[in-house]
Amino acid sequence: MSNFGLLLDGFAVALTTHHILIMVAGVLLGLVVGVLPGLGAPNGVSLLLPLTFTMDPVSAIILLTSMYWGALFGGSTTSILFNIPGEPSSVATTFDGYPMARQGQAVRALTLAFSSAGIGALTGVIVITLLSGWVANFALRFGAAEYFAVYFMAFASFIGMSSGSPFKTLVSMMLGFACSAIGADTISGESRLTFEFDALIGGISFLVAVIGLFGLGELIMTMEENLEFHGVKAKLSLREIFKTVAEVPRYWATVLRSALIGCWMGITPGGPTAASFMSYAIGRRFAKNGNRFGKGEPEGIVAPETADHSAGSCALLPMLALGIPGSATAAVMMGGLMIWGLAPGPMLFTTRPDFVWGLIASMYLGNIIAVILVLATVPMFAYILRAPFRIVGPMITVVCMIGAYTVASHTFDIWLALLFGVAGYVFKKLDYPLAPFVLAMVLGDKAEDAFRQAMLTSNGSASIFWSNGLVGTMMALGIILLFLPLISKLLSKAGIGFRRKALPPQSEVGSV
Repeated sequence: MSNFGLLLDGFAVALTTHHILIMVAGVLLGLVVGVLPGLGAPNGVSLLLPLTFTMDPVSAIILLTSMYWGALFGGSTTSILFNIPGEPSSVATTFDGYPMARQGQAVRALTLAFSSAGIGALTGVIVITLLSGWVANFALRFGAAEYFAVYFMAFASFIGMSSGSPFKTLVSMMLGFACSAIGADTISGESRLTFEFDALIGGISFLVAVIGLFGLGELIMTMEENLEFHGVKAKLSLREIFKTVAEVPRYWATVLRSALIGCWMGITPGGPTAASFMSYAIGRRFAKNGNRFGKGEPEGIVAPETADHSAGSCALLPMLALGIPGSATAAVMMGGLMIWGLAPGPMLFTTRPDFVWGLIASMYLGNIIAVILVLATVPMFAYILRAPFRIVGPMITVVCMIGAYTVASHTFDIWLALLFGVAGYVFKKLDYPLAPFVLAMVLGDKAEDAFRQAMLTSNGSASIFWSNGLVGTMMALGIILLFLPLISKLLSKAGIGFRRKALPPQSEVGSV
């Protein structure tokens, strides 16, 4: 009840004309940032941060978080319309969002994504409201071993629920690990797999790889299909928007499960990207129409979007309560707090309750404003699909090139994007899944750092991964998921009839 009283005080701070206008401006800027591949929420917040130095801290954090919500929503737009994720956490949305748009249901796909994302975000904010005191004590239990266990569960879920051949999933994941290892070793500082190319010392950006694999790879597939752009079948209808919004409660079980996964991954913190992939895999396993995943199944959009946004919201909680950012964007915001003279951590709730609860209240309002604005722009985005491919194709190519260059302002990244475009085409032709490759690139270096730090802490003893109930439980779940294909095969031979629903092969995910 004390939290509820503080939240009401926070609404008194946030519910002013000045702050609401700031929220609208922040969300609109975030939508632009999210739509442009290669820019992303962390870069967008970084670019906006200098403008907040002269602002009141409450107004400044409201502007930054509103841009964050807008970027998360905007990242889903290009994922669904062009199969180009605007945000790393939007990759899983392409698996069913893009095929649905190809079937002439772009409005439905966008509305499902935005509606479920709004529910996930609000769920995350509610969790922050209820657990802001308790989470500080819980998160302190997470060390390097616990972080590795979270990442291990994410990897194991893809192998355990992989399509057709677990071997192809494993090969794809191993290639992703190899790409994530390129560059300077974060512990020893030595160069790895650079082959004496100085441009590779900084490693390969995940965003550059995604732009090539999904954006340019799909363009190559389209040219092979005689430049046929299926999106021209998209219809514009406000009635369809309201009809789809009313459809969302039908997937309440998927929404609830995905929101819980997202909250867990945001607080621990595994991050929005890992949350969206894990939610998609588990959603596939428990869905009634699991065999439809990858072909435009609504639950294949609802699951990753809900988890992505609930994790994105909850990622701010460890930053506020402990001074430990749960995502790259949260890390940038934490830098802003320090510049404004605020120290993130448990004492922030005591010394500046107006700032903390004003921020939490603005998260409710900001997400509601974001949902309204993105739903209002659905017809505009869907209209883009009416353009012929000879116009849209070059536009996508230009956006991809600009996005690749924007990541680090290196011309070499453009060549890398082209190389990954060819790799994405080869993956699709050989029926190798791209999702495990992308997941390994995103989390590979983080998992490696956590593993090595844990081993250094334990003097090389692997027993640290079973040293307490929390890490032991997560490792055990990961091992079960890892061997799920073998377990299901043995049960099937025994006549038990256990049926495993797998993630879709990438060939089932539509091309442009």
